[in-house]
Amino acid sequence: MKKIMGAALMIAAGFTTVVQADNGADMIEKNLKKIDARIQVKSIGDAPISGMHEVELQSGEVVYSDSKGEYFLIGKLYQFTDKDGFVNLTEKKQSAQRKEQIAAIPEEQMVIYPAEGELKATVNIFTDIDCPYCRKLHDEVPALTKMGVQVNYLAFPRNGAGTATYKNMVSIWCAEGDDKRREAMDVAKSGGNPEAKSCENPVMDQLALGQVMGVTGTPAMVLEDGRLLPGYVPAAQLGKMLGIK
Repeated sequence: MKKIMGAALMIAAGFTTVVQADNGADMIEKNLKKIDARIQVKSIGDAPISGMHEVELQSGEVVYSDSKGEYFLIGKLYQFTDKDGFVNLTEKKQSAQRKEQIAAIPEEQMVIYPAEGELKATVNIFTDIDCPYCRKLHDEVPALTKMGVQVNYLAFPRNGAGTATYKNMVSIWCAEGDDKRREAMDVAKSGGNPEAKSCENPVMDQLALGQVMGVTGTPAMVLEDGRLLPGYVPAAQLGKMLGIK
């Protein structure tokens, strides 16, 4: 949907409104549908800028529009304050979205490595079992759990369904019980093949969710506040980012 939105709104600058609607939200949604019928609007509310609307799409994107749906702003919206400097308001909105989306995932649909002792933080990691940096990060999971970080794995088979990676990830998610899932994950991350399993599973749903959240590669971490950290981050550095001493 992100490609759809980007391509569709390239023509928005020349788009002229001719149909009146009951209110601004109706007009915005109608005009977006005229640009591309595949665009799905999740919500429309007031933007931080007076006279503008914030449009949240089902794809996870956030765009801005005037009340007539005639002008659209695509990209990041920043606010400057003397206290904080430039604040990325679009990212704040998307972080809130990610936090809500992660909270809606049942723990039984994750592969969880619990913290040792006191729980100090949780990281949610979209992973592909075959990517080198995912394996490098996995080697540091014991260090993370030892410092009080719970690691929740979500599936992100980069090459999609039907691949060997996908089938192995299904086997991991279909392993019976938390211990068996962790065992299967450890085997896969070390280059082996977990015992083949099949069941109803969330692997492709989690891949789609990651794409909505803005994940384009693995590993990708979603922190408790919804921030997205793309790429590998060493355990010691991640601990500092999480405020763990």
